Amino acid sequence: MRFCATCGADVVLSRPEGDDRERFVCTRCATIHYVNPKIVVGSVCTLGDRLLLCRRAIEPRVGYWTIPAGWLETGETVEQGAAREAWEEACARIEIEGVLAVYSMPRIAQVQILFRARLVDAEVAPGPESQEVRLIGWDEIPWDELAFPTVGWALRRARELRGQDQWITGLNPEPI
Repeated sequence: MRFCATCGADVVLSRPEGDDRERFVCTRCATIHYVNPKIVVGSVCTLGDRLLLCRRAIEPRVGYWTIPAGWLETGETVEQGAAREAWEEACARIEIEGVLAVYSMPRIAQVQILFRARLVDAEVAPGPESQEVRLIGWDEIPWDELAFPTVGWALRRARELRGQDQWITGLNPEPI
């Protein structure tokens, strides 16, 4: 960060009084700018014994497979955000069933909240961020072509929980 979002003046890294770490502080109006992790929401969407995957049309990892997921927008719940992402990426209408996992990734300043969801119907199509979308069987997952580690973690966890009433894992299976 170089400039204050409040007044436009330069900011400097300094430790505000009573704080335990450096923050961006405006040199003119003294506004403290907190830089916090971004929230990613998404879902493992199933229809019977098939699941929805999207081939990315955008960077990062264009051409790789993922679940519908993306940034949470201001003014929406995490469930609304996950449903919106499914619609934007795969024209998929979903019903959220519950939290599947929460992954904390401080290295990239993200918290990912991933859900189990049921597709309302099989009508899916690529949205502007997807090259293609597919409903595939669990044994057809292209493990070597997944876009991100969390996609693999979520798919493995969803596969483990099929037919069970367990939901949240809350732990990263590997360090990020």
